[in-house]
Amino acid sequence: MTAPSKTFDFQDRDNLLRDPEQASIYLAECLEDGDMELFQEALRNVAKAQIGGVRAVAEQAHLSRENLYRALSKNGKPQLETVSKMLSALGLKFTVTPAHR
Repeated sequence: MTAPSKTFDFQDRDNLLRDPEQASIYLAECLEDGDMELFQEALRNVAKAQIGGVRAVAEQAHLSRENLYRALSKNGKPQLETVSKMLSALGLKFTVTPAHR
């Protein structure tokens, strides 16, 4: 008899994305190829996974909830300052490293 396999569900994903270390790995991987739409979607996923969701992230980042929702929407174009404040609220920060050539 085989053991039942564990399925990955949204609760598992959210628990992982609440951990700043795991969230940073996820965001870095999504940003690796320069696909800004994918990175924006990843930011949205990390924000939604937090206790209190996007609303709580907006409060901690000192941003209006409406502006953060708009910035993270599929048609949103978040400014660097908005992303930086959001990352800070998530316990993360930007870093710049040399490109590998």
